[in-house]
Amino acid sequence: MIFVTVGTHEQQFNRLIEAVDKLKENGKITDEVFIQTGYSDYTPKNCSWEKMLDYDKMERYMNEAKVVISHGGPSTFMAVITRGKRPIVVPRLKKYNEHVNNHQLDFAVFLKNEGYEIDVVEDCSNLFLYIKRNLSSKMPVKSRTEKFVKGFEELIFKLTEPNA
Repeated sequence: MIFVTVGTHEQQFNRLIEAVDKLKENGKITDEVFIQTGYSDYTPKNCSWEKMLDYDKMERYMNEAKVVISHGGPSTFMAVITRGKRPIVVPRLKKYNEHVNNHQLDFAVFLKNEGYEIDVVEDCSNLFLYIKRNLSSKMPVKSRTEKFVKGFEELIFKLTEPNA
């Protein structure tokens, strides 16, 4: 199963929803697809969908999905990583009136460059390549939680060290 979530931002994200729906329609995606559509006004014709999901449903879909495609909201795609999955992150872009600026793209690219195992997709015409790779992958994503905690502890130690 493929789960797509666009979050709860009040601007549309038709570009992503329509791209996934078309991939399902033309038979490139054969797996079941569920899309959380948010405030988008494009209605999927080939995929199951709901506008908003409560916490329990969101958790269930993330856990059950083989592939999760997410907007660029960090708490969403980091939740995918904590489940040992490589998220496909499609950041909302200003030029499509999906957000007020391109901070989702900037942050996702930053994390990818820092070594986080995420796929960042700006152009939805490339989306299927990432879906296909993730569907065939058997390798769980390595968590960076331990590294983060160690770095955080070191920072706290430096900040609380008495100055001599």
